[in-house]
Amino acid sequence: MNRPTRRTGLFLVITGAIFWGVGGTVAQKLFQQYAINVNWLVTTRLLIAGLLLLTVQFIWKDRSQVFGVWKNKKTAVQLIIFGILGMLAVQYTYMASIKYGNAAVATLLQYLAPVMIIIYLILRKQAILTRRDLLTVSLALGGCFFLLTNGSISGLSVPTLAIVWGVLSGLALAFYTLNAVPLLKQYDSLVIVGWAMMIGGCALSFIHPPWQMDFSSLRAEAFLYLGFVIIFGTMIAFWFYIESLQSLSPKETSLLGSIEPLAAVLTTVFWLKEPFGIFQWIGTACIIGMLLLLALKKKSSSKTKQPQKYKRSYRIS
Repeated sequence: MNRPTRRTGLFLVITGAIFWGVGGTVAQKLFQQYAINVNWLVTTRLLIAGLLLLTVQFIWKDRSQVFGVWKNKKTAVQLIIFGILGMLAVQYTYMASIKYGNAAVATLLQYLAPVMIIIYLILRKQAILTRRDLLTVSLALGGCFFLLTNGSISGLSVPTLAIVWGVLSGLALAFYTLNAVPLLKQYDSLVIVGWAMMIGGCALSFIHPPWQMDFSSLRAEAFLYLGFVIIFGTMIAFWFYIESLQSLSPKETSLLGSIEPLAAVLTTVFWLKEPFGIFQWIGTACIIGMLLLLALKKKSSSKTKQPQKYKRSYRIS
């Protein structure tokens, strides 16, 4: 299997993040205008997107991997854990945060994940804290503060439930990012993401079966929104994000993926006409600054000698 180049990885994670961010805003539209149930939307988008990804793998790529992933007991257990604690957890917490708040807040809070990953790797002694890490973490936390409080320390400008679900979403994304790496060393990303979605969707079906939905009140516009959320905001976004881990480290993927909040903010403000204060724009600028800091990373740092087992997946340079 040919590993994608670093440039390809950058394109994949940025494109996936944009689709993910816009998909969140479209989901907010569905919650607000059509009162779509969160459980139903998460269940449906996971099942359909997962089936589509596995179909693509079966038709155009190595079809033996589609069912071959289940032949090894250890891998099967890893995949089930990834599907429930990774895929389903990310999907549900993210959508719940959108429902109680908005897409901009949900996507920003989700990107506490890089901070969690950095702390985790340091505690595991798989990384060394650098000044660059401190700066990127500071920008992330500063952006988080301004976007959530709009510059006022006296109170939050978003509902508490939105924050709680958003923080849980960041934790789930950190687990999702790190847990995917060993599986990707053995199987194509389409197989891993597709089955993870199917596993997560089936698990949530016990709570809200996808067929329990009243479609009579939905207009054609709503079905277009649903299609976008499922295809671009779920299938392509998750596929590109996980595929980028083939050539980028988990920390790089998480940090570059933080362009998602920018996409969500812009579409939330200019499409859904949500109010956005000056300090919240400053918070957005902090996120952009973090992206630029990572994008302008010196090439020489990538040539630093590292233990081979950490070089691609874990080591912070």
